[in-house]
Amino acid sequence: MFSNVMTRKSRRFAASAIPRRPDTGPVRNPGTSTGVPDSDASSHVPVMLQEAVALLKVRPGGFYVDATVGAGGHATAIAEQLDGQGHLLALDRDPFAVSLAAKRLENFPNVRVMRGNYRELERWLDMIGWTGIDGLLIDAGVSSMQIDTPDRGFSLQADGPLDMRMDPDQPMSARHLLAGISETGLEKILRDFGDVKMAKRIARRILHARDHGHLASTGDLARAVREALPFVSSGVPDEVRQVFQAIRIAVNDELGALEACLESAVSRLKPGGRIVAIAFHSGEDRVIKRIFRKYARARVEREPDGRTRRVWHP
Repeated sequence: MFSNVMTRKSRRFAASAIPRRPDTGPVRNPGTSTGVPDSDASSHVPVMLQEAVALLKVRPGGFYVDATVGAGGHATAIAEQLDGQGHLLALDRDPFAVSLAAKRLENFPNVRVMRGNYRELERWLDMIGWTGIDGLLIDAGVSSMQIDTPDRGFSLQADGPLDMRMDPDQPMSARHLLAGISETGLEKILRDFGDVKMAKRIARRILHARDHGHLASTGDLARAVREALPFVSSGVPDEVRQVFQAIRIAVNDELGALEACLESAVSRLKPGGRIVAIAFHSGEDRVIKRIFRKYARARVEREPDGRTRRVWHP
């Protein structure tokens, strides 16, 4: 776990990176075909709810953005702290998440739930007439709802289509990516986005499966990765997780979108405002640190519980 905070007299940025729930438990709803797990939004527990909202330091009359609303857990906690003058824009590229969040937040008249990619943050702010924001929260990476729905193609535990799209309407899926990629291109994706050590060997095996008509599902992909390993332990090998992560990040251009969102948030942040980012892996953390270093210097401080926090100053 690693945590970063940036403070300035005029603006404040906060970022935290922690492990998200791994995809190791039972699949919640293996039979679904709707794209939404068979549960309501309140059953999904948001990551670092109390810590993230505390770092945001919500002003009752402020203007806030939840860039990844998901099932609406973080957004609800923010909305509960706003008064009649405060506003919250809740974004998500996943239409199924937007549907759940809109239902959960329907009793908050000062909350707008919109389907949109946080990459285009400035576009959405312009659309609703906001010139500045007092804070932004972003929970990068895949959601538990997406993992728990095999038809979305994110799960390691259940066979599903080679999809992995957070926005099901975007043209490129994992199947399309793998259908036309070269061995060198796939190797680069595995190294850059998954930190896969045997990237070349695994990339070659995946494309061998593709070229012989054995790469039609997530189960086929996991099998190809296992076949490339000299020794396979019980359970899900780390290499399978890393390969799924790398391909998912490439399909959704997650790191590019994260960087664009943070840059836009910095440009729109009001004096005293805060940015809170929750990340899962080193690639996301590097993007966050790069943006922060672009605007500030850092020093390490130790928390009372012994954990360290990186504090950013101008």
